[in-house]
Amino acid sequence: MPNIKSAKKMTRIIERRRARNQAVRSAVKTAVKKALTVIAAPAAGTTTATAPALKDAVRALDKAATKGVIHKNTAARRKSRLMKRLNAAAAH
Repeated sequence: MPNIKSAKKMTRIIERRRARNQAVRSAVKTAVKKALTVIAAPAAGTTTATAPALKDAVRALDKAATKGVIHKNTAARRKSRLMKRLNAAAAH
């Protein structure tokens, strides 16, 4: 435990940030998982079924990158992989 006042304050701040980051990461994982589930479904060729889930996943990734929870290149890579899977599913 910190003894210095500023260190105590930083501990509180870090805990708040950790909780926020954890919530954002969890939301991103959930959104991406839902999108992958929809893409893997038999009717993945139809864009109307995949559009809302994919849109939510991309939005969650962008928001996480904006907040600094994940790096912007990480968000871009994950979005790219999602699109790649969608296009592969649509091709079959």
